[in-house]
Amino acid sequence: MALPLTDEPMVDTAGLPAGVAMRPFAGDDDLRVFVEIANAANLEDHVEERTSFTALQNWVGHPSRTFDAMKDLAVVTVDDKPIAYGWTGWVDSSDGVREYSSRGHVHPAWRRRGIGAAILRYNEARLRRLAAEHDTDRPRVHSAFAPDTRLGAVALLKAQGYLPVRYFFDMVRPTLDDLVVPELPDGLEYRPVSGRERMRQLFDADVEAFLDHWGGFDANDAAFEQFLADPDYQDPELFVVAWDGDEIAGSVTNVINARENAELGRLRGLLDSVSVRRPWRGRGLGYALVMRSLELLRERGMTSAWLGVDAENPNGALRLYEKAGFAVDTRGTAYRKPMEMDT
Repeated sequence: MALPLTDEPMVDTAGLPAGVAMRPFAGDDDLRVFVEIANAANLEDHVEERTSFTALQNWVGHPSRTFDAMKDLAVVTVDDKPIAYGWTGWVDSSDGVREYSSRGHVHPAWRRRGIGAAILRYNEARLRRLAAEHDTDRPRVHSAFAPDTRLGAVALLKAQGYLPVRYFFDMVRPTLDDLVVPELPDGLEYRPVSGRERMRQLFDADVEAFLDHWGGFDANDAAFEQFLADPDYQDPELFVVAWDGDEIAGSVTNVINARENAELGRLRGLLDSVSVRRPWRGRGLGYALVMRSLELLRERGMTSAWLGVDAENPNGALRLYEKAGFAVDTRGTAYRKPMEMDT
């Protein structure tokens, strides 16, 4: 059985320095420190993203079968103040395996003391216990993801037997000048989304469009509620949605994170999810949606844009984004290793 999390502190002496403890997640007070830890880690590792208390609150506030913060989050402390945290989750991937994932952040001031390795060992042990409770015919694998600039995390994963299995790029369009926005294919039109029913239709259309992409996403009701409540998605007027009658043909969910932009000293918009459903592919819709999104971001005062893409996207997304003026900026890597079950 999975180790139950209680109000009693966890004790994990495997690699933790003297005076450092591990305990369960304790709510909002922890989240406030998690913001400091994650943002300090991103700064140290040259990851140009910043999180916020409201974003982390939304993350932990929608428990599901694949992630529940009260069970799946472990906090590393000194004098009961968090200095690091790790979490686990699982998902069925499109390539036929069940992935049991480990993630974590260690504040830079506490790195190179074995804390990251202790979190990874704890996560793996928990995931093996969890996997033993699951009835599935799928091969079970440990998985992790790290931007290539997180040198310590990359070294740790490789040392523990994880191998690269897939690469992902963050791409940047450094200016929003010289935009030529094509017309939509015949029969399609732009219309906004508003209200819960239409937002669910958008969510489901996006999930459907990614069914043949590598990886996995548990598109349950909790995930939809998390999408609705996400502080980054509170301006649906930024979404570019192409309709064919009452059907969504494709969409781009655009985001302007004013707080992050202010911290990083830029005016950059994010094309967070670019999707075209199968019946409408091959007609230039994806390119039209991307270019209209760039135009909309420029109208909102942005001067650059970014997005993420699977380097081996089966539908030619990388070529489409290069045509739209994006260039690869950074790379991240998905890692896996076989799961050896406890006996």
